[in-house]
Amino acid sequence: MTLAAAVLLLLLTLVSNSRADRDFDVRHHLSTVTRYSAVKDIVDNSFQPTDIPVGCTPIHLNLVARHGTRSPTKKRMRELEKLASHIKELLKDAKEKNLSLQKVPAWLLKWESPWKGKLRGGELDTKGEEELYQLGIRVRERFPDLFNEEYHPDVYPIKTTQASASAVAFGMGLFSCNGSLGLARHRAFAVTSESRASDITLRFFDCCQTYKDFRKSHEPAVDKLKEPIIAEITSALAKRYRFNFTRQDISSLWFLCKQETTLLDITDQACSLFSPTEVALLEWTDDLEVFMLKGYGKSLNYQMGVPLLKDVIQSMDQAIKAKEDNQAPGSYEKARLRFAHAETVVPFSCLLGLFLEGSGSRWFAYRHDHEEPLDFPPKPPKSRSWRGSIVAPFAGNNMLVLYSCPANSSSKYFVLALHNEHPIAMPGCGGTDFCPFEVFKESIVSPHLKHDYNTLCQVNLDQPKQKPETSKLLKLFRWLFSFGNDDLPSDRVEL
Repeated sequence: MTLAAAVLLLLLTLVSNSRADRDFDVRHHLSTVTRYSAVKDIVDNSFQPTDIPVGCTPIHLNLVARHGTRSPTKKRMRELEKLASHIKELLKDAKEKNLSLQKVPAWLLKWESPWKGKLRGGELDTKGEEELYQLGIRVRERFPDLFNEEYHPDVYPIKTTQASASAVAFGMGLFSCNGSLGLARHRAFAVTSESRASDITLRFFDCCQTYKDFRKSHEPAVDKLKEPIIAEITSALAKRYRFNFTRQDISSLWFLCKQETTLLDITDQACSLFSPTEVALLEWTDDLEVFMLKGYGKSLNYQMGVPLLKDVIQSMDQAIKAKEDNQAPGSYEKARLRFAHAETVVPFSCLLGLFLEGSGSRWFAYRHDHEEPLDFPPKPPKSRSWRGSIVAPFAGNNMLVLYSCPANSSSKYFVLALHNEHPIAMPGCGGTDFCPFEVFKESIVSPHLKHDYNTLCQVNLDQPKQKPETSKLLKLFRWLFSFGNDDLPSDRVEL
């Protein structure tokens, strides 16, 4: 290569990198702290969704959704206050030593945590309310034939973890203009939940002692894997801004970047400290943690979700029976709507085989050897399927829609898979999003059913099961509009 050609290649590379940096949108790279609106329409353009055959009609819908965007927990708010205190100490030390602060961003010189002095944390944010409210409206508009019945809790059961705010916001959208309450014509509806200690359908991770032991023992190993990247970025920022950042500072600033972007729409403070390359690496460390502690990194992570998978398939079987028996409209369930945490949504996506790296052959190996963890998601700049911002953003969701196709000669019933409202390929169904029900049961569901939750999780079968708690919308309206949020404040970090 001549000198002129080498210079030209260098210039083209610099121009290309500059354009990539300008096009980089940090809102898409916040792992599971991503707001739904930022990523819900990011899809795999190489995948061609199925055209639903004429004559096929939806007869039942299963929804598994994550709670919406929420404020940081009390524990994380305290972390940010410690960050503010440490930065003040560093600034004071620099001034006493007459060190230059010219490279330090002006905002950081006077920064205080936006959540300083806040007494409660972890509650659904107004942005989270809007996410779920609008999702409810879109689901009703997309499937009008499923939501044309007079409301009854047996027809449209709404189940949630005890943080019920997201379920309420969704229900308000789903049933909006269908009642007689107020100018907006809202209607009352029921939301049910079980106690944290007994809900093995939506909080299987909290009831599984084996999993809690695994997570506690493996979190240090995950931190070790992340450590070199944190160290490298700490060194880079310390040189760039001539400021004595610690590794803990960088971890906290990355958390602040995610919170500022998602909750406050601020991208020119904490996030601007990092280059796009550094953001991509920090995002990867978060995605790696989700993969190892909630996803494909350990088979137990998703095998313990079998009670939820059984609940889904049971609802489909019941819907088919109601169809075959010509049961009267309004006498059978048409949708089962569930709201939980990332610890629920991520394992459920894994049970369906979504976001596996590689081709369909990977699904074969995964299905027939569940005990072997899969390879880590590829590190940037390599592309990857496993991205927390897509797998489980705030309000992220999976929908399985059961269709009746009476004219089809091969199968009368099909399952349409939607992730974040878009059709998604199911490797266990030959890479299609519209799968014959029998194939769905045989290829995707059945291999998991050999695992028994009580055996996996060392459950004490003598412990009495508590009854679900039911609340009415009239009670929850007061919570939503007047008294704040009933998400239980906790130091436990649930996503």
